Amino acid sequence: MPGTIQQLDLIWYNIGEEMELHLFTEEPVADTSGRHFCMDVEDVAAMRERLANAGYEPRDALPIRNRPRFFCRDPFGNDIEFTTIMGNYE
Repeated sequence: MPGTIQQLDLIWYNIGEEMELHLFTEEPVADTSGRHFCMDVEDVAAMRERLANAGYEPRDALPIRNRPRFFCRDPFGNDIEFTTIMGNYE
């Protein structure tokens, strides 16, 4: 797990070479839960712009080396992380 987010109650799985699963072990709390899934996209900046233009509200995230990223809620309130995996985060 990246050092910049080690303080979070998070389990970080690497699933193969191009997929990760991030799980929070906290109890569910409406709108303040860190629970989310992460999507690796080719161009994270273009995805952010596309979501903003569609009326969604992308939010910045704590930085992780080689992982430009942001979060956005889907229409059902689920938090989704969007990133472009550019290399090892260590």
